Amino acid sequence: MDMLGKLSHIALIVRDPSRTASLFVDVFGAKALRRSDEDGHDESYLQLGDTWFVLVKADVDRPLTGDHVAFLVSPSTLATVARKLTAIGHAYQLARSDTALYFSDFDNHVFELDTVGVEPELRE
Repeated sequence: MDMLGKLSHIALIVRDPSRTASLFVDVFGAKALRRSDEDGHDESYLQLGDTWFVLVKADVDRPLTGDHVAFLVSPSTLATVARKLTAIGHAYQLARSDTALYFSDFDNHVFELDTVGVEPELRE
């Protein structure tokens, strides 16, 4: 029996939760909910796939690292997202013979769209 269930949420610290939420609304059609918690923190909630993301406002300067969140998608979804990112002028990179797409939000959180997944690599 697994000790852990599915992810409840992922919290990301961002300078402007509304701006970051708008990126995900534009690219993925996500619905965003904005609220302030009991301590007055400005937060935006949105669901990407089966996972809730909480965008919490704070003044941070996050360096770009190799940390990323990866979603398994179909090749047609990858192509659609690439077109949407191009249309809004947002940079992205195709990788692994165009089976993966990487892009960053405005605070250097990296997101990957992967059409293959890790299972084939683990079987080798």
